[in-house]
Amino acid sequence: MPQSVLAPGRVAVVTGAASGIGLAACKRFASVGMKVCMADITQEELSVASEGVAALTKNGRDDVLVHPTDVGKKDDLESLKDTAYNTFGEVGLLMNNAATRLGGGPWKNYAQWQDTLNVNMWGVINGVHTFMPAMLEQGTRCMIVNTGSKQGITNPPGNTAYNVAKAAVKAYTEGLQHELRTTDGCQITAHLLVPGWTTTGKREHQPGAWMPDQVIDVLIDALQRGDFYIICPDDDVTPEMDHKRILWAAGDLVDNRPALSRWHPDYADAFEKFSA
Repeated sequence: MPQSVLAPGRVAVVTGAASGIGLAACKRFASVGMKVCMADITQEELSVASEGVAALTKNGRDDVLVHPTDVGKKDDLESLKDTAYNTFGEVGLLMNNAATRLGGGPWKNYAQWQDTLNVNMWGVINGVHTFMPAMLEQGTRCMIVNTGSKQGITNPPGNTAYNVAKAAVKAYTEGLQHELRTTDGCQITAHLLVPGWTTTGKREHQPGAWMPDQVIDVLIDALQRGDFYIICPDDDVTPEMDHKRILWAAGDLVDNRPALSRWHPDYADAFEKFSA
């Protein structure tokens, strides 16, 4: 499967492509000979980012398409899909990566809740609903990569809106992959990318964080293995620690502990022993 998707001449569509993980993905796809359709909210940032991508492609600018897109608006995704197919004729890989860190607590920042869900959740759903019929009609091997977050799995306090949106992406992508693998003749697979602490956008790099290229290294290796869950460590949290945090979060349900007991003072010692 991956050899025929991550291959010269195939087409990758990436949202949130102007910076961070999305831009790193575009550069990697270009470097293996793929044509790349870059989508993001701002034309100026897209244009600047696309220069570095075009420098890696076989045919330069002819292999790179930029398309300003608000992923929270399905009409924008329809325009992106039409442009990609009219220009390149097919799509081999769709990476629903656009995200915002805006959000808020359970009863605060209602407008930011709307923005967060529109981009982080509906952006993924809109992407799949828009591209899936055309990708199925192609009858070729294809991939869909949705970018989630560890916060959508362990739900740490501080930004409930973001957690809710990313938890929805996890549940949605799991359901998507199940439907794909039980659809006769379907050659499309879905994958959930779960980055660790990553320096993205214009944020200052902090010790312990990974750079976007490191995340894409893990992504490509995992896609080549056919993994569904692609959980990235960083220089602060090891894979073993990720596993223990995820298991502890699940244990809240199984053992009937208080919600988010990892951050409950009465369970601090127990969690420390569990994670040692």
